[in-house]
Amino acid sequence: MLRWCEQNKVHYLIGLAKNARVQALAQPLIEPAEQAFLQTQEKQRHLGEVNYAADTWDKERRVLVKAEHTDRGSNPRFVVTNLEGAAQTLYDEGYCARGEMENRIKEQQLGLFADRTRCGGWWANQFRLLLSSCGYVLLERLRALGLAGTELARAQAGTIRLKLLKIGAVVLRNTRRVKLLLSSACPYQKIFAQVFRALGSG
Repeated sequence: MLRWCEQNKVHYLIGLAKNARVQALAQPLIEPAEQAFLQTQEKQRHLGEVNYAADTWDKERRVLVKAEHTDRGSNPRFVVTNLEGAAQTLYDEGYCARGEMENRIKEQQLGLFADRTRCGGWWANQFRLLLSSCGYVLLERLRALGLAGTELARAQAGTIRLKLLKIGAVVLRNTRRVKLLLSSACPYQKIFAQVFRALGSG
């Protein structure tokens, strides 16, 4: 995969599993982090890089090293990349940012059932995933436009669905309008009204 990316001018930033060889190469970064922790008793985090080649690779590649030491011991991380730039910038702004993306995927799976692809046909499962994705986009816009400044401004999709949308109401409909009659005891009625006004004014 790495070779294909390089041949096709595709940049990559990929986590690399720990092994004895790459950890030995990283010892000049790992040991100072450990010594600094022993002196200060404070978490240490040093970023650097080494050149490393796994047995199956055709050449050495750049591996970013995060040498971290805490009260739980040494916790080095390794990331192989063909990107240019400082190791700390690539690790913090590139590699760590993927965690936020993974959180959003997990939010869609748990809050909007994106993992329910139990149909026998591929297209049916794709359609289910499409509906879940559309639902996530709608909830994200609801969160950004309607919930700004409220206690649900940073709530996950499942929380918004449970507290703001999955509530009992009486629906009255005639030819001109639809009325939603919420319970006077609904704890989030003010937020619901704010969202309605914010979306209605847009």
